[in-house]
Amino acid sequence: MLRRLYDWIMALAESPKALWALAAVSFAESSFFPIPPDPMLVPMVLANRKRAWVFAGVCTAASVVGGIAGYFIGYALEGLGTAILAFYGHGDAMAAFQAMFAEWGLWIILIKGMTPIPYKVVTIASGMAAFDLKVFIAASIVTRGGRFFLVAGLLYYFGEPVREFIERRLTLVTTLFFVLVVGGFVALRYLF
Repeated sequence: MLRRLYDWIMALAESPKALWALAAVSFAESSFFPIPPDPMLVPMVLANRKRAWVFAGVCTAASVVGGIAGYFIGYALEGLGTAILAFYGHGDAMAAFQAMFAEWGLWIILIKGMTPIPYKVVTIASGMAAFDLKVFIAASIVTRGGRFFLVAGLLYYFGEPVREFIERRLTLVTTLFFVLVVGGFVALRYLF
């Protein structure tokens, strides 16, 4: 099953729908969806390394726009924002988020935007704390762009050996990625 999914994503990278699918996942991940865009970005860059920078740019732009949507959920739709935070295990932590954002807001966005910790929690909490929107957008561009362009750059320059490694050890790579995602959720749970 993993092999079929991997092959499907590799084929999708060549299709006209690739960028739209990548953008949709990147947008949703920054505002409410639990899965990051990396499972699409990595094989898409490996399948078409010439477009690595385009893929990273689409991920960045869609993620920042999704982050603005997450900010809006926290800022204007507090009930929905609270429900999403509760889904991720942080329903009771709003007072702590607001205090942290008042003191460390920019640093929280910069650090968490580069990690596997779910970014939607940061975007919604930023809105709920009424963090400065312009600073939020600038920090999101830097961190999300840094993350996606770093991944794309590594795959662009070291792509074929990475591709061969992934294809030979697909189950191991998938398991490690799953552990990173789950670890991000666990770290988020115990950091706040």
